[in-house]
Amino acid sequence: MKLNMAEEEDYMSDAFINVQEDIRPGLPMLRQIREARRKEEKQQEANLKNKQKSLKEEEQERRDIGLKNALGCENKGFALLQKMGYKSGQALGKSGDGIVEPIPLNVKTGKSGIGHEALLKRKAEEKLESYRRKIHMKKQVEERAAEQFRMRLKNKQDEMKLEGDLRRSQRACQQLDSQKNIQVPREAWYWLRLEEETEEEEEEEEQDEDEYKSEDLSVLEKLQILTSYLREEHLYCIWCGTAYEDKEDLSSNCPGPTSADHD
Repeated sequence: MKLNMAEEEDYMSDAFINVQEDIRPGLPMLRQIREARRKEEKQQEANLKNKQKSLKEEEQERRDIGLKNALGCENKGFALLQKMGYKSGQALGKSGDGIVEPIPLNVKTGKSGIGHEALLKRKAEEKLESYRRKIHMKKQVEERAAEQFRMRLKNKQDEMKLEGDLRRSQRACQQLDSQKNIQVPREAWYWLRLEEETEEEEEEEEQDEDEYKSEDLSVLEKLQILTSYLREEHLYCIWCGTAYEDKEDLSSNCPGPTSADHD
């Protein structure tokens, strides 16, 4: 026993004390990282081996397997069909115009109640229809605004054209009256210069009740009255720009008494 003790090395001897340790920097950290990675890989392997499929996954697998396999004679319904003359792959029905494949199986996996999907679909369609109505109404409003703008622009252009025709008629009336030595126009606004002077001076003259007042007449009414005067008194049409020889010449060669007749 003492001999065996002597043969054993003394732990306090130089053989143990003078052992040089590997003190390279960073080496203990690398060892710890390798060890942690090794443990993690082992844990992952163990998890894969012990992993159990969920109930839904197992049901889905069994369902897929069952749908892939055709019905056999062990199925009572298929056996009854065969007794009535049905053959695999044949269409149903006496005349063979029925379905060939079974009715597809639609499995409801969500937790919503029956009819909830149809409700969501109906709400989505209503929302889409409401959006379309809004877009349509917006388009109608824009089109209506554009049409109103075009009408205002057209009315403004028509008004400017009427004013231009009236000024032409006033100048022609003044010139033709002067050629006939008419010193005073039938109405003050028949002549362009006199009307401007009266507007600048702002003089108010008393007139008979049966006489027209310039401010009471629109531009169109003034134009109609003045062109009629030019045609009757001077046989002149402002749109033709011609003074005719007589009434017969005027009626036969002039298209009409309005601007539209000359378009």
